[in-house]
Amino acid sequence: MFAYLRGAVASTGSNYVVLDVGGIGFRVMTSWQTLQRLPTPGEFCTLYTHFSVREDAMELFGFDTETELECYEMLTAVTGVGPRVALAILSEFSSDQFALAVASKDAKRLTVANGVGAKLAQRIVMELSDKMTGERFFVHGQDDAPVPARTADSADEAVSALVVLGYSQAEALRAVRSIDTQGLSVEETIKTALKSLMRQ
Repeated sequence: MFAYLRGAVASTGSNYVVLDVGGIGFRVMTSWQTLQRLPTPGEFCTLYTHFSVREDAMELFGFDTETELECYEMLTAVTGVGPRVALAILSEFSSDQFALAVASKDAKRLTVANGVGAKLAQRIVMELSDKMTGERFFVHGQDDAPVPARTADSADEAVSALVVLGYSQAEALRAVRSIDTQGLSVEETIKTALKSLMRQ
């Protein structure tokens, strides 16, 4: 029904933003990740939206990137994942972090989100892992939320993720070794390596 809304931020809550669009206030449910990237009240922004109609509620969900909206819609298509659980997952992870966890079949990582148990995490990975093998989640996303600090084996994790995405071990190693990974998170390393591979 609504592809996106553009308006001024009127107010925010723990899981929503009120967007003033032409004098009409739209209450849009959203993730913590999007909330952290919103401008200050009074400034304009665009949210890509999904209109949800259920027996007991009609709600509008919105995100500041099309990639995060796509992740939300993929999540809510999984049996057992409702709008609240999908928001909980996307509040814990940026789009590329979520895509990496699913593509690498790291179900345990998803259980940190509120309402996600081991069985549900496994189901999410099982149903979505084949859909996370494309590059768009890592290269074209605009997520700029804080990511975990780089660990000692982040280069190895990046290589493994690139192999999951369809590159050979040799291609992945060459791409990761060609960049300066100092201070980069796993997700940032993957993004930079993918850009290098796409130029070849």
